[in-house]
Amino acid sequence: MNTVIFRTVAPGIAALMLVFSIFVLLRGHNEPGGGFIGGLIGASGLAVYGIACGVAEVRRAMVIHPIVLAGFGVFIATLAGLMPLFVDAPFLTGLWWIFELEGQEIALSTPLIFDIGVYAVVVGAVATIALTLENDEEHY
Repeated sequence: MNTVIFRTVAPGIAALMLVFSIFVLLRGHNEPGGGFIGGLIGASGLAVYGIACGVAEVRRAMVIHPIVLAGFGVFIATLAGLMPLFVDAPFLTGLWWIFELEGQEIALSTPLIFDIGVYAVVVGAVATIALTLENDEEHY
C-alpha cells in the first residue's frame, strides 16, 4: 500500500477524519456520537497517515506523545466526574454553565468535559497501539 497516490491523498484523508472526529465528539450530547466514537475516528485517521507516510512522520505530526494524551484524558474525565462534589452533588452528576457572548448563549457542561477526556484517552491509547504495531512490523 505504498503507492504514490496513497501517499499523496493520505494526509488530506487523515485531516478530514480528524475534523470529522471532532464533529462527532461535539455532536454526541444530543445525537449519536461522543468521545469514544470520535476518538476511534481520530485514531483511524492517524493510522491511515501512519500507513502511508510511516510511524516517524506521525510521531512528528503529533505534538504530544500518545501515552501523555491518554493520561491527560483520564485526568480530564476524572476532573469532570469530581466537579459535582464541590457543589454537594453526587459523582458524575451533570452540571451546566451558560455564558453569553455577543448575544449568543454558549453552554459548557461536565458531560462535554468528560467526553473530551474520553476522546483523548481513546485517541492516545489506539494511536499508541497502532504506532507500536506499525513500528514493530518494520523490523521484520
